[in-house]
Amino acid sequence: MSVGLLALLDDVAGLVKVAAASLDDVAGQAAKAGAKAAGAVIDDAAVTPNYLHGFTADRELPIVGRIAWGSIKNKLLFLLPAALLLSLFAPWLITPLLMIGGAYLCYEGAEKVFHALAPHNAEAHEASLEPIAADADTLEEQKVAGAIQTDFILSAEIMTIILAAIEVPDFWTRAAILAVAGIGITVAVYGVVALIVKGDDFGVWTARNARTGVARAFGRGLVVAMPVFMQILSVIGTAAMTWVGGSIIVHGLYEFGFAGPEHIVEGAAHWAEHTLPAIAGVAGWFATAVVDFFFGLALGAVMIPLVGYVITPAWKAIKRLLPRRARA
Repeated sequence: MSVGLLALLDDVAGLVKVAAASLDDVAGQAAKAGAKAAGAVIDDAAVTPNYLHGFTADRELPIVGRIAWGSIKNKLLFLLPAALLLSLFAPWLITPLLMIGGAYLCYEGAEKVFHALAPHNAEAHEASLEPIAADADTLEEQKVAGAIQTDFILSAEIMTIILAAIEVPDFWTRAAILAVAGIGITVAVYGVVALIVKGDDFGVWTARNARTGVARAFGRGLVVAMPVFMQILSVIGTAAMTWVGGSIIVHGLYEFGFAGPEHIVEGAAHWAEHTLPAIAGVAGWFATAVVDFFFGLALGAVMIPLVGYVITPAWKAIKRLLPRRARA
């Protein structure tokens, strides 16, 4: 009897070791695959603070939390099963779906540039697309919904990059790696965003409560610097949306046989690398981002009137034909 019990315990211990090794492998693969999506992750972190402008300090963290929760749902409930199923049954659909998302990012980025250059015209365009928020709660709902929509596209790119980087053939292991990487990236991105948006509050607290003059001066400097930093981050976020969208479109066109834009991007990257050999990697990446940005900006500029005069009226007409419950 004791021998049988010892054998059972030995088997249980062996299963625990195998499970632990599997978890370690999943975590390692998730970290490795997530690292390859670092560029898109940085873009995601730069874009999100744009949606927090105009809110009081007490609403910033709750809004970040709502967007983060929406991001996790995007990744786990929609993108993870969709990515796995598409990779199994319809891999040819992944590229066109990503291109649709990329076009949306180009539109969002170009609209923000349009708003900066011609604010009155841009406000009229925005008013034609959606009702103006009647109160702070409605404005928050609109901003959170817009942020989650943008996150969906960026998360789709992140999850696709991770899926392509996974080297394990087993379906369930791939699913586990995608889930772990998706949650880890979301926590990292929105943790950084929360630190960024609360930087000025930390500065105020430090300036008032620090025990040394140096620390109080640091707090005051942080308060002064954060608005400038947020403006810079807003510009980077707009640029990031536009160059990510342009990059998705350029790569998608290449896969469909239209290689011209891809060759222009590659040519710009090679030129930058040869011109600045000491920082070839950085120069090549920057040149690629700049060219992708201008491709994305051009496409987004075309989409602004297309959305305003074709897509939005058509969507409003469809909504009028739907039953009231379906519209809600």
